[in-house]
Amino acid sequence: MKPASLAARISTLLVVTSLLVLGGGSKLMDWRIDHEMEKRFEQNLLTQASTLSSTVKLEQDATSGSHSQRIEAGVLGGDSLTYYELRCDGMPPLRSTPPPPITPAGWPQAAGPQPSFARLHHADQYLGSVQLSFPAEPGGGKVPGSDGQPHAPRICALLFEQDRHALYQIDLAVDWILLLSPALALGIALIAVPLIVRRGLRPMTALVDRMHDIGPNAPGQRLAASGMRELDPLINRFNDVLGRMDDGLARERQFASGLAHETRTRLAELRALTEVEVRYPSGRSLPEILTEVGNIGAELEATVTALLLLTRLQSGLEQPQLQTLPLASWLNRQLQRHHGAAADFGITLHTEGTPPARLQTDPALLEVVIGNLLGNACAYAPRGDTVTLRLTATRLSIDNAAPSLDAEDLVNFGQRFWRKQLPHAGHAGLGLALASAAAQALGMQLDFRLDAAQRLHATLAWPRRMTQESDS
Repeated sequence: MKPASLAARISTLLVVTSLLVLGGGSKLMDWRIDHEMEKRFEQNLLTQASTLSSTVKLEQDATSGSHSQRIEAGVLGGDSLTYYELRCDGMPPLRSTPPPPITPAGWPQAAGPQPSFARLHHADQYLGSVQLSFPAEPGGGKVPGSDGQPHAPRICALLFEQDRHALYQIDLAVDWILLLSPALALGIALIAVPLIVRRGLRPMTALVDRMHDIGPNAPGQRLAASGMRELDPLINRFNDVLGRMDDGLARERQFASGLAHETRTRLAELRALTEVEVRYPSGRSLPEILTEVGNIGAELEATVTALLLLTRLQSGLEQPQLQTLPLASWLNRQLQRHHGAAADFGITLHTEGTPPARLQTDPALLEVVIGNLLGNACAYAPRGDTVTLRLTATRLSIDNAAPSLDAEDLVNFGQRFWRKQLPHAGHAGLGLALASAAAQALGMQLDFRLDAAQRLHATLAWPRRMTQESDS
């Protein structure tokens, strides 16, 4: 399947948005224009009806029984045909020539002082009408009758109609304008928008071209800033990924180099030992030679075992087997195991604080953490130093003098085969990496800190929910 095009997606969104905006705007304008024209038409209709009613008031002959002054159709309405019908109390109806072709429902009883508008349809003719009532006498008050007594003014009802054909023609013309304008704009957008979008996406194409030559075989390369607000965050993120990739590749190369060095060193020791004993016998007994060969093999086996465990921990294959551990007695056994090595290096082990009675954890993985931290402290602390193990309810801290370390070295803690000093026998630089991976698998936090007195503090912290304060 062909991948979707970003330019086509943006173009489609722009065209659809333009269609909705233009269509909605045209619909709103059409409604407003129709409403305004209808309002003006009714106002014009009422003006003509008012003019006719004023004429009736001024010309008494228009309502007298002697004769009627008829106003011809079209005189008030211009080019549009107009019709009217006038009914006054006690007078015969007065109609235009020709008379209104259709009257609204309720005429003339529905006529009142307030104008009432209606739309009428007769055959192929569309009409607008207004009906209202008014007093026929100019003053609108009581007038004397033939007997000299005043009587109520004569009330007239007026129906005025006008052909809406001209209005409909204007509406139709406006509708066509409002329809064709968005259609024309949309047609132009269909042609112009893809071209504009493709031109606007040229920096993206240039960025893809620059990315083509960046990869693992060209470490250290970075993308230059484009100067565009939308692309620069993407470039910065990509450069961050490149930086992490370079760091990862550097660690992998260091790991491969360290593994090769450790393996080659042990194998070279074995080969040199056997070749020297064959060519130039040292006179040592066979058990002594085999013991040395066994020690070299044990160191190589320990390195491979540590690597396998580290791989299982980091990949999530090694899952903790939680159980309740009496922490005080378990820590005493760990300290006893390291007393011999500490004595060989002239190191004193000291404990402070009270641990929780029990800890919910995996003893084997916890031994990987504590054992490597104690072993690392005993191996690298200066002779005569005191390694202190401090305990609280939620943390365990081991500190020792580290005169050769600096703050930058702490960043490398946990890397495989990293060592600050020259290699010690049996130490392949995997201890802290194993301790960090095991602590993470146990849900604990392992941190390293170098204080002002140049002492290294390794702190293992765990959640309080993992502890039990008393044996009850």
